[in-house]
Amino acid sequence: MSLFKKFFGEYDEAAEAGAQEVVINEDDSGETPVEQYEETGEEGQLALDVYQNKDNVVIQSTIAGVKPEDLDITIANDMVTIRGERKREEVVSAENYFSQECYWGGFYRSFTLPVEVDVDKAQADMKDGVLTITLPKAARAKAKKVKVKSSID
Repeated sequence: MSLFKKFFGEYDEAAEAGAQEVVINEDDSGETPVEQYEETGEEGQLALDVYQNKDNVVIQSTIAGVKPEDLDITIANDMVTIRGERKREEVVSAENYFSQECYWGGFYRSFTLPVEVDVDKAQADMKDGVLTITLPKAARAKAKKVKVKSSID
């Protein structure tokens, strides 16, 4: 496995089969964002910051313009998948654009976790357009320092 794949992952449908869903949102049609985007096959990528502190793995992403109900976060085995949709509220014809750089539509990102986490205690919050997913490390994944004693008499 390449270092890139190990740390940034790639979408793995087989891993999702045993998924424990942390956040699932449905619209009026009863479909989750994942089901809606699978029909089109076109999705954008999502930029992530992933870091750890003593107790947690933290994933952050700027997703301005996305409502919490338009996000679907799934944790399966050691992989986190974030899917969502940035909806455009106004329809503008192509000939009226001077520049079009913003991405509108479905997006996803999968990330392979480098340590074991406690899925049942996972939390997701959004503030000021920044999604923060906090995944507590599993007790056996936390590092412990061992002091070496001298046996010299």
